[in-house]
Amino acid sequence: MKIGIDGRLINETGVGRYIRNLIAELAVIDKENRYAVFVRDEFIPPNERWEVRRADIPWHSVAEQVELPKVFAGEHLDLLHIPYFTIPIFYPGKFIATIHDLTILHFPTGKATTLPVSLYWVKVLAYRLILEIGLHRAAHIISVSHATREELMDHFALDERKISVIHEGVRGMKSGKRLIKEPYFLYVGNAYPHKNLELLIRATDKQLVFVGKEDLFYKRLPRLPNITFFGQANDEELGSLYAHAQALVFPSLMEGFGLPALEAAVLGTPVICSDIPAFREVLGPQGNYFNPRDVSALRALLTHPENLKKPSKEEQQELLSRFTWRQMAEKTLQVYNEANVG
Repeated sequence: MKIGIDGRLINETGVGRYIRNLIAELAVIDKENRYAVFVRDEFIPPNERWEVRRADIPWHSVAEQVELPKVFAGEHLDLLHIPYFTIPIFYPGKFIATIHDLTILHFPTGKATTLPVSLYWVKVLAYRLILEIGLHRAAHIISVSHATREELMDHFALDERKISVIHEGVRGMKSGKRLIKEPYFLYVGNAYPHKNLELLIRATDKQLVFVGKEDLFYKRLPRLPNITFFGQANDEELGSLYAHAQALVFPSLMEGFGLPALEAAVLGTPVICSDIPAFREVLGPQGNYFNPRDVSALRALLTHPENLKKPSKEEQQELLSRFTWRQMAEKTLQVYNEANVG
């Protein structure tokens, strides 16, 4: 079987991390199938069964719907894996899709855009239509959490048998030298409005360290004396930032999985997070939960970090064994095989 993977987001955070780990693990466990990875930038194939195909087509663009299907079709694939919600609906072949969350449907606000508001709403409606058509056309759908699976069934009337929940994974990180001298609370991720960072900023005057790509949304945040914008961090820096933080703070109004919470927890760092389904699913009793619309509830947790629950060594090992990229790849490969037969 020849399988294509849309890897245009491979160098991004979030979905990019998912794609990188999926490819790395498939390269080890799959000795039979051949793969073509479609990328915008340079990518070194992991072994001889993997080929790289140039697809310098921006995501969230008209070309993604018009030109990209032609690129995919030219490879004569048996199966295509789209790891993101903007599915190229005119692709004529068989495909599966991974959906990480449905944030775009819940927070269609003009704040989360560089476009004029009227054009943004047109784009949101287009996303909704493309997603609905794509999900119904897909041979199968992978959801990264039960929370997202429930959302998919509620919004799109999908048969539950069409959706497999395959959790993301986590790797143990090394905690290197301390990068921030003073005590700090850590946030890792982008600064889109549903991340609720304004509430976090209002909740404390203690040191906050934000890790993420310095884009327009980060630049809109206030430059206060207690805020350090670290920028993007590599795995070594991230491990150190997690390990030495008083806590990771994750105040999102909605998440599909919440990988930084898991990465912090397996290092034994306390996690302060919104009381939303995805975090409950991943962290269970090991999270320090608060109502993400209640600034005083978050302030109370930040005021007394010594009282926060932190994962024990046994709990860290349990998380490491329950959420692995190898298991994710094995279950994804099973979906590939079943979709190809179906």
